[in-house]
Amino acid sequence: MLRQLTLKDHFLEYRLFSRRVISLLMFSGLLLLVLFSRLLYLQVIAHEHFTTLSEDNRVKLRAIAPSRGLIYDRNGIILAENLSSYRLEITAEQVNDIPATLAALEEIIHIRDIDRSRFEKLLKRKPRFEAVPLRFHLSDEEVARFSVNRHRLPGVDIHAGLARHYPLGSLGVHALGYVGRIDERDLKTLDSSNYSGTSHVGKTGVEKTFETVLHGTVGLEHVETTAQGRVLRVLRRTPPIPGNNLYLTLDSRLQADAEKALGDYAGSAIALDPKTGDILAMVSLPVYDPNPFVNGIEYADYTALREDDKEPLFNRSLRGQYPPGSTVKPFIGLAGLEQGITGHTSSTYCPGFYTLPGSSRKYRDWKRTGHGTVKLGDAIAQSCDVYFYDLALSMGIDRIHDYMQHFGFGSRTGIDIQGELSGLLPSPGWKRTHRGEPWYPGETIITGIGQGFFLSTPLQLAVATATLANRGLRVKPNIIHAEQQTGSSVLQPHPRRRDTTIAMNDPEHWDAIIDSMVHVVHGERGTARRIGLDSPYRIAGKTGTAQVFGLKQEEEYDAEAIAEKLRDHALFIAFAPVDDPQIVVAIIVENGGSGAAVAAPIARTIMDSYLLDKAS
Repeated sequence: MLRQLTLKDHFLEYRLFSRRVISLLMFSGLLLLVLFSRLLYLQVIAHEHFTTLSEDNRVKLRAIAPSRGLIYDRNGIILAENLSSYRLEITAEQVNDIPATLAALEEIIHIRDIDRSRFEKLLKRKPRFEAVPLRFHLSDEEVARFSVNRHRLPGVDIHAGLARHYPLGSLGVHALGYVGRIDERDLKTLDSSNYSGTSHVGKTGVEKTFETVLHGTVGLEHVETTAQGRVLRVLRRTPPIPGNNLYLTLDSRLQADAEKALGDYAGSAIALDPKTGDILAMVSLPVYDPNPFVNGIEYADYTALREDDKEPLFNRSLRGQYPPGSTVKPFIGLAGLEQGITGHTSSTYCPGFYTLPGSSRKYRDWKRTGHGTVKLGDAIAQSCDVYFYDLALSMGIDRIHDYMQHFGFGSRTGIDIQGELSGLLPSPGWKRTHRGEPWYPGETIITGIGQGFFLSTPLQLAVATATLANRGLRVKPNIIHAEQQTGSSVLQPHPRRRDTTIAMNDPEHWDAIIDSMVHVVHGERGTARRIGLDSPYRIAGKTGTAQVFGLKQEEEYDAEAIAEKLRDHALFIAFAPVDDPQIVVAIIVENGGSGAAVAAPIARTIMDSYLLDKAS
């Protein structure tokens, strides 16, 4: 049987092949069309967008911190400056063994626990190719020691920069304040864009209050980087604008003399110009050195400051609230004259104690044997408590409260730095609100001698005394004298601020009270007559002694028998010269005892330093 042969259909195969080729070409064309469309989109339609993304990957902005403005006293003596400073840095990617490197460094340079702790925290947050600071403020000797050993410490280098420094150390620290490293709490309030290159910020005092003036404006560098962020070169640079300089009203020489005059006591001394409100000296003792705070104080050192019984970190001038004691008697006396409750010739008999009608409780006078019959002038000069017990009861607490407000008691003075407290001027309304209790007559009479709930800051006392010296003109205290803009030699004075003027029914009442204060210092029986004996200028003053704790009815006060922290506070207010007041002082010496024996001589030293040296 013959096999059947099948012939190929070449035409059919050709048609099949042609269809496949055409399909493949069409598919390839479609792919090319998609590719071309994408290319068109990337290169033409979205060109600007992707160019920007590419540029952002290549170019980064790097902040340049501005140099901080300087701070001077009123005479141009520098109080806060920026010094060249060397810091030790480690670049992690260049170091094979960081613990071994740290150990080797410790043999050359002292590294504190706080330095190591800060370094370890920063090391975890920063890229390995960025330098991380380990030590700040290296001395020249430390720099030299490192330079000799540099060859065996790859990845370790020294960077030169500027660091805040306070050349006068602790002088005026509570007014001046200090800067410290920016922490998480600061980051919540700072402008992140303007502080992106800054590591320090003002923490207290002038440094904090005028941070925006002192800081300046951040600069920028446009730098070319690799994909990993490593800097290749600087493309463009916008330099930072340095902060402005500040000139304070403080006189650093007077400040030093005032701090020296207080000696080892804890307390405060304020000296101001009554005409302008300029603070000439603001002393709060004890003090501390602000320089260790700049780059992180040792924990043990900070703990010692914080736990010190005399509280060196506490600003007594602005935040210390003390019973003003007998320093309020001129103001109470003035209120009595103005309200017609007492007169120049009105007298009160002082047997050494005072009793309320219908009560057997005795309110003691500081002089156990009493002052006898005294008029207002004698009561101020000799500081007779009984006279002011009786006057306060006759006035009543409401009139006392309302009149004392005119002098700024119970409210902030408005000084141009932060942190001031308001003191406390008590009233029945205040007691009902805060104690839930009624007001008693006995509380009225002790308010008349600056005791009880009555509290004042040293600055309030100084401003109130300045108002007396100005015969009613109340000025707001200033600590900023002038501002100096970057690159300018011109000082722009800060405006001096007047507050209010106390209207008087009889202007002669000013003379009566001031004459009584003159007799405190220059009268034969004045409580501060010792400081007036050889004075070449006339002083108007008032002593004060404020109890820290109450005595029982028949208990005697014996300073030697009680703990020092329970002894009376010593106070003194004054202005001089009387005819042309140029300086006001307010002194509070904690647990100093007698205002006449302790506080008044300190005030005389301060006034001599200002008036006599100024005259010469």
